[in-house]
Amino acid sequence: MTWGTYSTYLIIAVLLVVAPGPDTLVLLRNGLAGGRRGGVLAGAGILVGNLVQGSAAALGLGVLIARSQVLFEILRWAGVAYLAVLAVQALRGAIRGDYSAVEDVTRRRGAGFRRFREGFLSNVTNPKVLVMYLSVLPQFLTPGVTTTLDALILAYTVGILGAVWLGLLLLVVHRVRDWLSRRRVRRTVDAVTGTALLGFGVALASE
Repeated sequence: MTWGTYSTYLIIAVLLVVAPGPDTLVLLRNGLAGGRRGGVLAGAGILVGNLVQGSAAALGLGVLIARSQVLFEILRWAGVAYLAVLAVQALRGAIRGDYSAVEDVTRRRGAGFRRFREGFLSNVTNPKVLVMYLSVLPQFLTPGVTTTLDALILAYTVGILGAVWLGLLLLVVHRVRDWLSRRRVRRTVDAVTGTALLGFGVALASE
């Protein structure tokens, strides 16, 4: 793999990473509810999910999943169900608006692991991430020339770029958190987030 090839891949990877999706919404919601720590934990979960899917694609496991209609449908509907759960939680928060009580409960129940889990599951149950790897990654692999290490480097590049992008978003959220934490603003954010997650779920279900 040459630097020219990698540079071209890097440009495409950046464009894919900055496109908004469920991962972005999950990170923003957790960053707002749990502060910097909550956002970092959700981002860590998203990164791990990205690395898992990237590894599967680079090692050829992703192809097996994509070719197996049963496995792919299970993954797709798991993603739909999980997005629906997150959407309901956000919309319920917007309707109730009782954020102090909700945050007290989540602190008692160990919100750290829950935030990591939300990030991980939002990524790993999204078959579009796997499809992205399977559609873009092979374009930069040359049979008999590209090594498994090259494929892993390309796959992990997306995960690392995604982590950097989400980290930048988290910094923005942290700087304006006081404003975002106002009850009216936060209810609006939750309403928009829940509606968007529901839309992503409907789009995924209709494919």
